[in-house]
Formats: sequence, C-alpha cells, structure tokens
Amino acid sequence: MAQAAMTALPSSAGYPPGSARNMALLLQLRWMAVIGQLVTIWATVELLGVRLPLAHLIAVPVLLALINWATIIIGRQRGGYSHLELLAALMLDVGSLTWQLYFSGGTTNPFAFLFLLQIVIGAILLPPGWSWIVAAMSAAAVAGLTFDYRPLDLPASFAQTPMQLYLAGSLICFLLIAVLLVFFVIRIDRNRRQSDLALAALRQQAAEEHHIVRMGLLASGAAHELGTPLSTISVLLGDWRQHPALAAIPDFAAEVEEMDAQLQRCKTIVTGILQSAGEARGESPEVTSLHAFAQAIAGEWSGRTGGIVMLDDRIGESDPTIVSDAALRQVIGNVIDNALEVSPHFVLLVASIEREQAVIEVRDRGPGFAPEMLEAFGRPYSSTKGRPGGGLGLFLVVNVLRKLGGKVEVGNLPEGGAQVRMSLPLASLAYQPRMVS
Repeated sequence: MAQAAMTALPSSAGYPPGSARNMALLLQLRWMAVIGQLVTIWATVELLGVRLPLAHLIAVPVLLALINWATIIIGRQRGGYSHLELLAALMLDVGSLTWQLYFSGGTTNPFAFLFLLQIVIGAILLPPGWSWIVAAMSAAAVAGLTFDYRPLDLPASFAQTPMQLYLAGSLICFLLIAVLLVFFVIRIDRNRRQSDLALAALRQQAAEEHHIVRMGLLASGAAHELGTPLSTISVLLGDWRQHPALAAIPDFAAEVEEMDAQLQRCKTIVTGILQSAGEARGESPEVTSLHAFAQAIAGEWSGRTGGIVMLDDRIGESDPTIVSDAALRQVIGNVIDNALEVSPHFVLLVASIEREQAVIEVRDRGPGFAPEMLEAFGRPYSSTKGRPGGGLGLFLVVNVLRKLGGKVEVGNLPEGGAQVRMSLPLASLAYQPRMVS
C-alpha cells in the first residue's frame, strides 16, 4: 500500500545544527589517531630500530581512548554540542599531537604536517572566529616545536642519511592527510546537507502553522459575526412557528421545524469554533472512553447523512479514559466528510489501540487517492475537488494531529477505496484528574 506519512521532526534546541554528528566524526578521527599512533610507535621501534621514550608516547593514545569512551557514555544523554565543546575537542587533539611530536623530533618529524588536518577540520566545523583559534594554537605549537624538542635517537643506518627517512615519512604523511581530508570532508558535507534538509522541514512546518493561525483567526472572527444573524433568524422562526395563519399549513410548519433544526446545527458549529479558539468559558472538557468517543463520532455522522458510517471496534477490554478534544473531533469529522463525498453510501470507521497509540482509520469505497495526491497529501490547497479552498480540511487534519504528537498516513486499499489512518499517543489524550488540596 502506498502511504505518505506526515510526522514532526525532532530538534536539539540550543545546539548548532549537526553538532552531534560532527562530534561523532571527531571521535572517529581520534580513534584513528589512537590506532595510528600505536602502530607508528611499534613500527618505529621494531622495524626501524629508533629508540623512543615509550612511557611518554604510549600514555597519550591511552588517555585519548579513555576520553573517547567517556564522551560516548556522556553523549548518550546529549542532543548536541556547543561550539565551545567542539573547540575543546579539537584543542585536545592539537595538544596530544604536540606532546607526541615533542618527544619524537619536533618539526624534524614529517608528521608535524598533521596540524594542517586539525586546522582544516576546525575551519569546516566552527564559526570563523573559533576556527582562527585552532589555526593560532596549531601555529604556536609548530613554532615551539621548531626550537624546542627532543631529537630522535636514530640508529647508525639512518643517522648518516636522515633526509631519506624524512622524505619517506613525508610521503606517508601526505597520503594519510589526503585520505583523511577526503573522508572527513565528505562526511562533514553530508552532515551539513542533512542539517539543511531538517532546517527546511522545520521552516515548512512553521509556515504551515502560521497559516493555521491565520485560518483560526478568520474562523473565530466569522463565528463572532455569524452569531448575530443566527440569533435574528432564530427569533423570526419562533415568531413564524406561533403565527396562526402559518400554523394552519402543515407542510409549511414542517419546513419551519426543519429550518429550526438546521439553524441549531449552525449554532452548534459556531459554538464549536469558538470553543476550539479558546473563547468559550464555563464548560469543562468532556471525559469519556476511547470506545464511546469513536462510537459518538460514528453515530453523529450516520445521523446527519444518508449514508452508513459503520464502527469497527477493535479497542478490546482495555478501554482507556480520555478527554474528548473538540479539535480532534472536528478533524476526524473532516476526514469522514471527505470520505462520504466519494463513497456516499458506506464509510467504515476502525478504532484500535496499537503500541500505546490510539488509532482511528477511515476507509471508503471510492476511487482512492491518485498518485499525485499521495505525494502532496496534507499540503494546503492540495485537492482534486477543483474548487477554491479545497484541501484545507486535510491540511488541518495533518497539523492538528502533529500538534498533539500524532501522525497521519494515507493510502489505497487492495480491494479498492482509500484509507486515512490517524494515530495519536494515548498519553496526549489521557484524563488526569485534578488534585484537590
């Protein structure tokens, strides 16, 4: 079944976009440094015969490994990292490289060019002002290592031609920097593009919610304006009902009663709009069960239309107590109303509980959703009805459910017809009695 889901995107407020993924990349670089340093120390001592202060050199990769593990454990509770924390991570790597080079020849060691890798990564991950700190600290470290370092204790075979060893080390260092730069720049750019996509989705959500606010203000204003003419019509109908000449005509009297019934329905709709806008006072929210909530919606729509709105109750014995939300009733009604337009004789309402989610499905026997509707579902003015303002009902459905922590999925049934599946966490509907002190 083809489906299009409308879900909210999580965000890590207060942290730069993609900072958690960027810190993970720095940890990967540090793991590579730990392994690379240990392998290099072993190869230098065992294969080249160079005498090194092993205690000083091995202590650094051990410390870096411990810091990595601590960062991973602490990071499980974090949604991201600040620029200061990313800078501190880079400064730790610069400091550890400075320590290693001090005990292994300073700038006479070709691996001093690894400082360039730290500078490039800092320029990509950090704002300009912060990246200059990485560059300045790296430059200061190189300047210090140029004049103050412990020379390598080379064996006799290399002591006569140290430039040959330097050139070989420079080649290895160049290849290492090239591979790491390509790998990490690609990964960092991927993180940036993912952050851009997430930001674009949040901007789209904000624009949609702004649109909803404007619609709500217009609806609330219209409800206020309709109140006066509806009251006037109600008074006139009351006068007509009591007029002797009109009461003597049975057909006309029946029509007056039908007009009064429709008028009361209009008043109920206006009252519901004002309640949803927070302008009605003195009425407590209705506490009911999920089964009664679904049954009331099915019964209401069966009574107001000529078709059948059947309820398939799959809730079971664990029928939770919920608060009947006016906005939720309205959006479910919008879906049923759309289904009745294409399937006027039968609509199935399926109510169930799945993994702590209240699920309401509306199924019809119409032609189903066209592929372009599945892709554009939930966008304002996306509709196949061909009339101005079409598509706002489903737009409201998606956004009201999203505000309540739920989601909407649409698709076509294998046997024909369309299905709109609305799921909502039970926690967002749960009734919580007030504590009386």
